[in-house]
Amino acid sequence: MYSRNAFLVDITKEKSRRVLKLNKIGGSVKQWLSSDILIFDTWHWWLHTGRKQPWDLVQYGKVRLKDMDRMVAYEKALRTLTRWIDQSVNTKRVKIFFQGVSPDHWNATQWGKPELQRCSGERQPFRPEMYGGGRNLPESILENVLGAVRKPVHLLKITALSQLRVDGHPSIYGNPRKIGMDCTHWCLPGIPDVWNQLLKETLIRS
Repeated sequence: MYSRNAFLVDITKEKSRRVLKLNKIGGSVKQWLSSDILIFDTWHWWLHTGRKQPWDLVQYGKVRLKDMDRMVAYEKALRTLTRWIDQSVNTKRVKIFFQGVSPDHWNATQWGKPELQRCSGERQPFRPEMYGGGRNLPESILENVLGAVRKPVHLLKITALSQLRVDGHPSIYGNPRKIGMDCTHWCLPGIPDVWNQLLKETLIRS
């Protein structure tokens, strides 16, 4: 079952304003607790602004803001989720997985080709020594947060292997009219199939 909750925490509507509540997680909990296996994923939507941003205010505790550092908000939401896991989930019955961060390839200087228009024209994966982008910050935050959880949560480490696949994005072909560039999403079949294989092996062994 696919449960759509891009931020994991709640978004509530109050006086026609959509409020992203970083320390509230009640909206999806009942559905989650009825499952035997939970696979969480977030990050992709945390950087969206303007019309793609599905909230108007962000709240943590009693403080409401028009916006805040997205890395900070992301970490707060993750800690809300992991507190709920520690307090409410019976991990003797429920297996919990967290998919790592799916990287993008918008900055060609990270792989030594500043003259390129993002991922356009790339047809081969990188060799590990070619990628100079360094550690993915959202992935580091995720690892740190999950490292503090008392109950078992399996992190599916997809980030580093996916960073090497600059050739796996739709590029200009993500739009039928070849307008714009997509160096975030992935072609299918492609990298997400590898993620599924890793998930399958982890499920078998856990």
